[in-house]
Amino acid sequence: MSEDEGFPHDTDNSRNKNLVNYNTNDMNINERLAALREIMSREHLAAFIFPSTDPHQGEYVPDHWKGREWISGFDGSAGTAVVTLEKAALWTDSRYFIAAEEQLKDTGFELMKMGVKGTPTLSEWLGDELKDSDWTEVGVDGWVCSHTFVAGLVAELRRVGGITVRTNFDPLQQLWSDRPILPQTPVEIQPLELAGERSKDKLGRVRRALIRQHADGMIVSTLDDIAWVLNLRGADVHCNPVFVAYLLISPTRTILYIDDKKLPTSVKTYLEDEGVEVSGYANLLKELKHYSGYNILLDPDQTNEAVWKGVGEIERVAAPSPIPMMKAVKNEAEMEGFRRAMLKDGIAMVKFLKWLIPAVEKGGQTEITVSNELLRLRSEQPLFKGLSFDTIAGYEAHGAIVHYSATPLTDAPLSSKGLLLLDSGAQYQDGTTDITRTIALGALTEEEKMAYTLVLKGHIDVQMCKFPTGVSGTQLDVLARQALWKEGFNFFHGTGHGVGSYLNVHEGPQQIRMEYRPAPLLAGMTVTDEPGLYLAGKFGVRIENLLLVVPYRSTEFGDFLQFETLTLCPIDTTPILIDLLSAEERQWLNSYHQRVFQLLSPYLNEDEAEWLKEKTQEI
Repeated sequence: MSEDEGFPHDTDNSRNKNLVNYNTNDMNINERLAALREIMSREHLAAFIFPSTDPHQGEYVPDHWKGREWISGFDGSAGTAVVTLEKAALWTDSRYFIAAEEQLKDTGFELMKMGVKGTPTLSEWLGDELKDSDWTEVGVDGWVCSHTFVAGLVAELRRVGGITVRTNFDPLQQLWSDRPILPQTPVEIQPLELAGERSKDKLGRVRRALIRQHADGMIVSTLDDIAWVLNLRGADVHCNPVFVAYLLISPTRTILYIDDKKLPTSVKTYLEDEGVEVSGYANLLKELKHYSGYNILLDPDQTNEAVWKGVGEIERVAAPSPIPMMKAVKNEAEMEGFRRAMLKDGIAMVKFLKWLIPAVEKGGQTEITVSNELLRLRSEQPLFKGLSFDTIAGYEAHGAIVHYSATPLTDAPLSSKGLLLLDSGAQYQDGTTDITRTIALGALTEEEKMAYTLVLKGHIDVQMCKFPTGVSGTQLDVLARQALWKEGFNFFHGTGHGVGSYLNVHEGPQQIRMEYRPAPLLAGMTVTDEPGLYLAGKFGVRIENLLLVVPYRSTEFGDFLQFETLTLCPIDTTPILIDLLSAEERQWLNSYHQRVFQLLSPYLNEDEAEWLKEKTQEI
């Protein structure tokens, strides 16, 4: 795509000037690989790497940048494809092993299972594959790879065999003839009563934080950070209310780099009032020549390699952006917004759960039809904006696939037995929701009941925890797993992640997980609590609530925190082996259910309230 269409590519790359266009609309994966290898041969590239990212390092990316999916056929949110002149391989994590195996069948790609003993790293594999090659240059598009990724790749490939890395070439410009254009959805203002703080004041806080980091300004690449700072929202990314842009914060100016067509007059006026200038999306590097500061902060994890290099002679301050931590701590308006959103989501969930079992007994329900019914009920709630992620409805064995997504080919019919794992969420203008319930559709095995109860124990134990300010989520993670570990079980995803305020459903830096994450848990942060257990080919269990970190008490040992459970929805009690729950765990569950009934029942009709009363009875 050319610069005047809004996508900044290197213009100094002489080898990119004579493009050969391929008609790849109807090519299968093997044919695309053959066309790619023809270009690689012409460019003397021994291999090319396709990550899952875009120029803004987002978890979910606009279709324009789904190059890894286009070249490999694998559509998971995490994975890296590598193509040499002879072979192709794709690395992904345990969430996608089963799906990737299916999608990569007969494509020429070999699945590399990350974290599994014996699986080589990407660099080790390339070192082995290219050891006898006459060419030693590996390509990667510097616009879609972070500086951290590129710097690590350069060091690793040098170590395994003197392989060099080229970052100023994108073969997809020639190959992908029907490549989607950049998204053009209009930007909207997030009202101050929901945002809780003016953009002008947020920018002041950011500048003060930059001074403490000895930086004159910064480039913000991360889309949800830009949306939060400016109190704007968009629809450029599936399920995430963000828009494609860069933000330059200098000592004296704030400039939003965005396609002008996406800004209604009201938004332009608003930005002017907040002291924010507007320039074209492709103008960032060109206009950095007029940057007024001596140095500039770039977060190496969030800044793509092209921008990193493009700052030229300006001194770089390589440091984490101060914005994610500010965004993670919600203000009073955002916290109240979450509570309202959870109330609405709870109403929709109760209506759905009341409908579910009779509908399954009647027949004709599948994973997709129940997902559609839940979407319909949510859409009836005020300020509903859409899903916060694609619903995961996994029945029986499909529940063991952590990020399963039903398709017309895999859509399983539901019957009155076994477990349905339902992980879903919504975007409301006043808050983002994320909830998982595992539901007994009928008779269960003792194995299913045991798994469910062990997961529930971990789920409850996290929410009962009291902890000192400054503790990280890693220090709490064992609470979610200890009951599972005693039985030799585990799960290999994080226990919890932050959630945005009508923003991305995955937000950091706070997390609860086994792997070390130093970010402290602070009052005002949101975090999910979602332990699970997955037995391949049998079933999966996950139970998830969204929590808010709030003050507990102060003692001579400091300030202590606890969790307020934001999610309002009954937890299925029919699979529980009650003798395995401690008295304290039973008390927590009963108190939670009492609160769910008290808060939701006034908004339900008589039949729904009666159903909820039954489902929230003490155990």
